[in-house]
Amino acid sequence: MSCDAYDLTRSRSLECTDSVGGIKAIYFADFGDITIAYDTTNTDVVDDLGAVTVYKYELKGSNSFEQNISSSRENGNVFFEQTLNITLPKLTVADHKELRLMSYGRPHIVVHDYNGNAFLMGALNGADLTGGTIVTGTAMGDMSGYTLSFTAMETQPANFLEGATEANPFAGLTGTVTITA
Repeated sequence: MSCDAYDLTRSRSLECTDSVGGIKAIYFADFGDITIAYDTTNTDVVDDLGAVTVYKYELKGSNSFEQNISSSRENGNVFFEQTLNITLPKLTVADHKELRLMSYGRPHIVVHDYNGNAFLMGALNGADLTGGTIVTGTAMGDMSGYTLSFTAMETQPANFLEGATEANPFAGLTGTVTITA
């Protein structure tokens, strides 16, 4: 059986060295609150999330977003495991409550990096809070706060958001995104 529908379409030259690592902020949306519309010419790009309220978490320091590709020729499938690891300094009663809500739900997460890219994690299935710690530290200079790991399993990599900029990850979307900071 032929896989002609999956023929390659482009090459890639060595890119410039003008990108940096790191996550600027993440935005949580309750599962099912988004209505995804894909760019008509590029289904790897989302151009509308509908009318949605998102909750912004500013980040600094050791945070990462990785996408692992899992492929099995024997089973005939491919899926993408999206993993977000974040560190939130300082313990608060309000954060404890939100942490509990996150662990019970499976939010959609927009990851906004320092290059002006925005990715939609858990687009179809949401993201699960799969681990983490609530830590007080030992010494005076140790971190007191939260380390959290979110995982999503999707049939494709996290989509880019249309027109995202370094200043606004939702700049190119046609829907109304209300940001709660």
